[in-house]
Amino acid sequence: MSDVFEDRKDPVPHRKKLWRLIKETPLLNWLLLTKRPENIERMLPDGWGEGWPNVWLGTSAGSQKRWDEKLPLLLAVNAVVRFVSAEPLLGPLEIGRHRPDWIITGGESGPQAREIRLNWVRDIRDQCQKHGVRFFHKQWGGRDKHAQGRNLDGRTWDDFPNSGRSNNQTWKEQS
Repeated sequence: MSDVFEDRKDPVPHRKKLWRLIKETPLLNWLLLTKRPENIERMLPDGWGEGWPNVWLGTSAGSQKRWDEKLPLLLAVNAVVRFVSAEPLLGPLEIGRHRPDWIITGGESGPQAREIRLNWVRDIRDQCQKHGVRFFHKQWGGRDKHAQGRNLDGRTWDDFPNSGRSNNQTWKEQS
């Protein structure tokens, strides 16, 4: 667990090793989540082109301010799937014209967890349905996240985006 697109003192060998591993594991979907979408493009490997079929790029945006800052940066980069982790969700989000392929919502957990409101999550779900964006609600959070569960309006929401490849296609077949 790390942010692949974080500027570090000497990240190049580690990042190159990761890109090699991703190429060697074509049947795994790699979800690369970053708080720094402004770094993605310059840190992608050679041969990225339209994106690799087993790499999904995402950014964190749990508030409208972060959404407005980060979404245009994420959507400017080619990828087979682009997603947003709105965790912790700290307020309502207006998806607007910046639409990723997938949105994950969730509340903060732990003793100092901030509030997540039912109407915020419902509204995001409804916007996703209206605009054809896949929706996944991960958890309500709170001091005891397991006690809160993850049901929204009587069911779990476990939508995943279509990656554009069948389960048996390999990276080599796509490249």
